[in-house]
Amino acid sequence: MAALTYKKAGVDIEKADEFVKKIKSLLGKTRRPEVLSKIGGFSGLFMPRLRGIKNPVLVSSTDGVGTKLLVADLMRKYDTVGVDLVAMCVNDVVTVGAEPLFFLDYIACGKLDNEMLYELMKGITKGCREAGCALIGGETAELPGLYARDKFDLAGFCVGVVSREKVMDGRICQKGDKLVGLASNGVHSNGFSLVRKIFSLDELRGKLGKELLKPTKIYAKSILKVMEVVHIKAMAHITGGGFYGNIPRVLPAGLGAEVKGGAWPVPSIFRKIQERGQVEEREMFRTFNMGVGMVLVLGSRTVQRALRLFENLGQKAWIIGEVIEGDGIKILDK
Repeated sequence: MAALTYKKAGVDIEKADEFVKKIKSLLGKTRRPEVLSKIGGFSGLFMPRLRGIKNPVLVSSTDGVGTKLLVADLMRKYDTVGVDLVAMCVNDVVTVGAEPLFFLDYIACGKLDNEMLYELMKGITKGCREAGCALIGGETAELPGLYARDKFDLAGFCVGVVSREKVMDGRICQKGDKLVGLASNGVHSNGFSLVRKIFSLDELRGKLGKELLKPTKIYAKSILKVMEVVHIKAMAHITGGGFYGNIPRVLPAGLGAEVKGGAWPVPSIFRKIQERGQVEEREMFRTFNMGVGMVLVLGSRTVQRALRLFENLGQKAWIIGEVIEGDGIKILDK
């Protein structure tokens, strides 16, 4: 019997080393002055500049991309889901008013495909640049036996910082506050298990697949810019659970929200999903973002200024409703 090696068992260490060398230039594009470590070490070192941040609070989030990866696989297009990975984490971090500082990724696969992995990393580094955070490390694991040869999964982890007195937790929200919706870039990264039930594989490989693979919008820079001028009371990232599951999370007890269904243009992709799958309206708003990727709560006196600032930054925004007495969410007809 020939001598066994790790490579013969399905794990190619040399190929993994080649991949790390190949992506070093990509990671360098996300570097911030606070990064002390080099790529390839056992850990990432980050020394935050805390001047001007009173009582700093670290904010963290971890997430993945879900079954959107299966659509990426069908299309053999992998550069956008890396952006999704970053977006899902940094958009959560910014909801409390924190600036994203650094990001780490984890990629697990059945067999290393350096060309595919490089496309993934292009997306991850693009997302980090859009968010203004540094990619300081990660892990690529080849796991034969756990994953099929051509399958993979992604996970990400982000850390941000905010002053304790500026933490946005929704406690000061009150009846009459306005809800501002920030435009999404399409379906983003939620609801794909339902989407894959509705459409055929051939449809998902075509123009529809290209539409569905539009990356999740990253809101960090525009929101942080507006926060320098306007006080935002609370923010909800519209991900899994849609409007019904996410907006109530940032409102204090005794308050709910009324959303005006016709206050913004719903992208056609959502109506296509709804009509083909015969999905009820409530289920659509419970599953998808419906064209609104982030909901902000602002006082009625500051909301118009915030809208102008977002417009100047190239971010579409609309008043989509208001805070009301009660619990939960009401979606009004057009």
